Amino acid sequence: MKSMQNDMTVGNPMKIILSFTLPIFIGNVFQQFYNMADAVIVGKFVGNKALAAVGSTGTILFLIYGFVVGMTAGFTVLTAQKFGAGDMKSMRKTVVGAGVLSFIVGALLTVLFMVFMKPLLTLMNTPSDIFADAYAYIMIVSGGILAQMLYNLLSSILRALGNSKLPLYFLIISALLNIVLDLVFIMGFHMGAKGAAVATVIAQGTSGVLCLFYIIAKVPVLHLKREDFYVESDIYKTQLRIGIPMALQYSITAIGTMMVQSSLNILGSTLVAAYTAAGKIEQVVTQAYVAMGTTMATYGAQNMGAGSVKRIREGFRACTIIGAVYSVAAAAFIMTVGKYMTYLFVSEDVNVIMSSVEVYLKCIGVFFIPLAIVNIYRNGIQGLGYGLLPMLAGVAELIGRGVVAVIAGEMRSYTGVCLAGPAAWSLAAALLIVMYFFIMNVHMKKMFGTNGKD
Repeated sequence: MKSMQNDMTVGNPMKIILSFTLPIFIGNVFQQFYNMADAVIVGKFVGNKALAAVGSTGTILFLIYGFVVGMTAGFTVLTAQKFGAGDMKSMRKTVVGAGVLSFIVGALLTVLFMVFMKPLLTLMNTPSDIFADAYAYIMIVSGGILAQMLYNLLSSILRALGNSKLPLYFLIISALLNIVLDLVFIMGFHMGAKGAAVATVIAQGTSGVLCLFYIIAKVPVLHLKREDFYVESDIYKTQLRIGIPMALQYSITAIGTMMVQSSLNILGSTLVAAYTAAGKIEQVVTQAYVAMGTTMATYGAQNMGAGSVKRIREGFRACTIIGAVYSVAAAAFIMTVGKYMTYLFVSEDVNVIMSSVEVYLKCIGVFFIPLAIVNIYRNGIQGLGYGLLPMLAGVAELIGRGVVAVIAGEMRSYTGVCLAGPAAWSLAAALLIVMYFFIMNVHMKKMFGTNGKD
């Protein structure tokens, strides 16, 4: 059954990591098109205030999306480990466990966000001239959390089995659907920001349903039997032990970005619009790092299941080289011609906004290598089964981002706001490197002490 998927416990690590990362990177870029299409179409056809309204909710979207992605990825780490060990019966039980936990947590998140959204927007100093549109947009997205959950859980399961291509195909379809629906709801029905949100939820739900149909039709190893539904409590405990810290890791990062957004909102809707456009440009380029992290989580989990410590080290080394090379190329691009992508999002005051976009892109481009390290090592360590340690790196991110954001807010400094992210990446990267070497030393000692597989 393994041969039907992608066994990452054999073959050249560099080649395997590249071939697995590329479809995820493309898929993540298409996933960004959900919100990017909203920003482009809203900015072009409704105006800068509507763009700022959508942008002002970006950090809350990141909180929601990050929690969902982190949790579903964490719940399926055990799936990848069982697959790597060749234990298909236990692997299917982990799938059932991940499904049950994801539904419960997703329903709770939907209720919590919808109840507390208005106070949260107020707490974040959302400008009064965009508050109503921002609230309408984010409430609809919050109502669609279970649609997000469905796609992310099923795509995480497929990736745990080494299949990174099918989630990409479904994302491409749903991203294109999102653009079409944006045009229909915004231009056709004149629904403004609310139309963009409805389009996003429908498109996300579609990608989830497509994943489900594919699994039913083409992945017999995931076809559940009656005995698979009797999930031992140890499986739930392990999934919660890994999944909740991974979800909280993203949440901690999101809380830091909300502090940044709060400081930014003080500066007015024009700079909010500029920061929003710059953030969209950044997200396209940096999806490669997210993809590398996702790859290392699966690679680490499968090889930990197979007991191959030496191979894990080779994988981290290969992915670090890939990340460093990409960082240099991405920084060169984003710091020179990246600002011209502003034309995609803005139709008013383009020159004023573009100059602020350029400041942001230059601030972050210098720090892309630390960002690569954060994604590769945080997710890779989580894939090894460590949930709590990477969360400490999230705390370091929160401290770095929060301190710089607060100071920038007090000084009314836009450049300071732009430097909050790089401060967070630098602190977290340093901490994660120390953690990685500590964990590898522990496992090497165990290996030599117990005649492990290597």
